[in-house]
Amino acid sequence: MNLLAPSLTVSLADYSDPLDGATIVALLDAYARDPMGGGEPLPEHTRAGLVTGLAAAPGAFTLIARLDGEPVGLANCFTGFSTFAAAPLVNIHDMVVLPVHRGAGIGRALMQAVETETLKRGACKITLEVLSGNETAKGLYRSCGFDDYALDPEQGHALFWQKKLT
Repeated sequence: MNLLAPSLTVSLADYSDPLDGATIVALLDAYARDPMGGGEPLPEHTRAGLVTGLAAAPGAFTLIARLDGEPVGLANCFTGFSTFAAAPLVNIHDMVVLPVHRGAGIGRALMQAVETETLKRGACKITLEVLSGNETAKGLYRSCGFDDYALDPEQGHALFWQKKLT
């Protein structure tokens, strides 16, 4: 019987480490299969090129959460640039916590690790997108200090749009 509390760690992934690479693909695939990630597995070409693509993207970093050494979550992040602040920013592009581990503080630990890494990089802010119907994620993000983006509230808040090219 294990009477010790589980050990949660969050660390930067090493894109050159095959184990970290396989972990990134597995966790992102789990997210893709979730209704909030589209409900479909990652295509094989995405699985094959994901880690090399991340490694080649300037400013990309991934944080992996492990519970007693087992991967349970990740945050894929990209460094960008805020023209209004003339400083770097970090965008959380993917936030993943395996369904069986949700509600245990893993998302909050990942958010704190992202903030710590963002400050190390001298960035002025963190951005992210969240589906309007994902109340659980919105609750976490709000509790971590995130809110709608607006320069002038009378002009409304920013919307995230896309135009797929492939």
